[in-house]
Amino acid sequence: MSLLVLGIESSCDETGVALVQAEAGQAVPRLLAQALHTQVALHADYGGVVPELASRDHIRRVLPLARQVLAEAGRTLAELDLVAYTRGPGLAGALLVGAGIACALAAALERPVLGVHHLEGHLLSPFLSDDPPEFPFVALLVSGGHTQLMRVDGVGRYSLLGETIDDAAGEAFDKSAKLLGLGYPGGPALARLADFGDASAYALPRPLLRADNLDFSFAGLKTAVLMKARELEGLPCEQPRADLAASTQAAIVEVLVKKSLRALDATGLDRLVVAGGVGANRELRAQLDQACASRGARVHYPQPEYCTDNGAMIALAAAMRLQAGIAQASRDYAFDVRPRWPLEQA
Repeated sequence: MSLLVLGIESSCDETGVALVQAEAGQAVPRLLAQALHTQVALHADYGGVVPELASRDHIRRVLPLARQVLAEAGRTLAELDLVAYTRGPGLAGALLVGAGIACALAAALERPVLGVHHLEGHLLSPFLSDDPPEFPFVALLVSGGHTQLMRVDGVGRYSLLGETIDDAAGEAFDKSAKLLGLGYPGGPALARLADFGDASAYALPRPLLRADNLDFSFAGLKTAVLMKARELEGLPCEQPRADLAASTQAAIVEVLVKKSLRALDATGLDRLVVAGGVGANRELRAQLDQACASRGARVHYPQPEYCTDNGAMIALAAAMRLQAGIAQASRDYAFDVRPRWPLEQA
């Protein structure tokens, strides 16, 4: 059976639309086309995402992006079998835009619709790469306000191993970047500055690193960065800021790496999947590659274009859930969104 899925992502500040084709007997659905619009320039003057502006921009972008994707794939609306959208978690207003457009489009075409968990999209996004993982594996999800370790035994079979109790890794990057006077988005800016710094210059805390669990905490690190940043105010030399950026990145990466390795030990698994925006960080990838190679474990990442929010991961997750027989598309076009939605409940 062939299944053509249009996926719409609108959970935060990226509007993503993609088309995937699933075939009977095919392990992973095939990506036909995708398009993405980022709102970075829109929110840059505010130093962060403004929810109302994000929602309005999604309204302007979704349908033109859908037309673009269909044209690139050489397909028409009439050929669609399913419309999928991000149901949560995310910004409520932004989620409502994607859900509303997806359900309206599906109703007009008399096609079923399926709401997808945003983090499940990230978790499955490495299956779009040239080196897809195999189940089971440990997943490190580091996306926006989420930092979690999951045991993944199959599509829809997720067990929470540990999560952040306050700030997530992405928030630690972004908030530390703001304290250093860097631009938006903060995480990539801090990573670029860190390339010129000494990671051992400042002794910053590694919260919960020695705790007997797989949970995370980055609020204390942010406070320590705040105190150091205040000491640097007014200094004529830029090197101390670069050193602080490098030291901050080193602290975050060390916690993520060591907790991930402990999760592999705790589960007895030898395969790690890293997904979400922070998964694009080069230092994190380098240290995980080295650590996993030394113990004979495999580590998988999404391709860089699939680390941030995108429509491809939503279309893929919908198709894989249907293939696995754990989701049923609906022709009830009344919809809701779930701004807070634990992945293990998806």
